[in-house]
Amino acid sequence: MDVGFVYDDIFLKHETPRWHPECKERLISIVKVLKGSPLWKRMVHIWPRRANFRDIEMVHHKSYIERIKGFEQGYIDPDTYISKGSIETALFAVGAVMEAVDSCKNNTIQRAFCAVRPPGHHAEADRAMGFCIFNNVAIGARYAQKVGFKKVFIIDFDVHHGNGTQHIFEDDDRVFYFSTHQYPHYPGTGSDSERGKGKGNGYTYNIPMRSGSGDREFFTIYNEILPELVKGFGPDIIIVSAGYDICSEDPLSGIKISREGIRGIVRGILLSSIQTQNSITPVIFALEGGYDLSALAESVLITIEEMFSN
Repeated sequence: MDVGFVYDDIFLKHETPRWHPECKERLISIVKVLKGSPLWKRMVHIWPRRANFRDIEMVHHKSYIERIKGFEQGYIDPDTYISKGSIETALFAVGAVMEAVDSCKNNTIQRAFCAVRPPGHHAEADRAMGFCIFNNVAIGARYAQKVGFKKVFIIDFDVHHGNGTQHIFEDDDRVFYFSTHQYPHYPGTGSDSERGKGKGNGYTYNIPMRSGSGDREFFTIYNEILPELVKGFGPDIIIVSAGYDICSEDPLSGIKISREGIRGIVRGILLSSIQTQNSITPVIFALEGGYDLSALAESVLITIEEMFSN
C-alpha cells in the first residue's frame, strides 16, 4: 500500500494569538513524532501546491473571496484569526488536498494524509467560521469530481459538526456527507433530522453523540453502520475530515476516545474502502481539529500505521 504524506512548513506561517488553540505547534508535534517513526521513510512525501482563487470558487462565493483578499489582519469571525501569512497558507491547505487527489488519480498512491492548517470544515460558502478560512475538504471533493472521481463520500469524525461541508453539499446526490460529533455542542448543527435537501435528501447522515461517549459507541458506528453506507453509495473516492479533538485529553471536547478508539475508527474507515481483495477506493485524510499536542500527534501516527496495514 502506497501512502502519501502531504506537508510543507508553509503551514506554520498561519500565525494565531498565543492563547489560540489552533496553533502551529500542532503540526510541529505531528512532524516530530512521525520523524521518530519508521513510517517516515516509508511514506511518499508530497509537496502541496498553491490553489488559486478560481479553485476556491468551486465552493466559495466570489463576494466572500473578495472580502478575504481585502482582509489585512485580525478576527474575521469571533474564533477565526487571520494574520499576514494566513491567506497564502490557506491556499496551500486547499492545494494539499488537491495534490493528494491528483496523486490518487494517477495511482502514485492509494491513500494520503494531509497535515494542513488552517482547518476547513466549518467554513461556509460565504463566510469563515470556527478557525476555518476555506473549506479544504469541500474544495477537494469538487476538484476530485472535476478530475474524474464522480461520487465522493466525505467522513467527518471531528468532535464539532462540519456545518460548512454539510451545507455546501446538502442538495447534491453525488456527494455523501457522514458525520459523528458531540451534540449539542459548537456549532449547534448536525442533528439526526438533517438529511439533505432536494435531490440531496438522504445523502447527509449525522450521528449526534452525547458528551462522555467513548470507544464502544464509536466502534459500532465505524465498523457496522459506516461500511453499509459506503457500500450502498459506491463512492469513487473517500475524503475524511480527520478531527482528533475526540480524544479524551482534548480541551475542547466532551468525547472520550482512547488511542485504541482512534485505531478502531480509522480501521473501520479503511475497511469500508476495500471493494475486493485487489481493489480499494482511494482514501484521503485531511487534518481538522485536535488541540492536545501529544494526543494529536500520537493519533496521526496511529492513523498512518493503519493506512499501511489495512
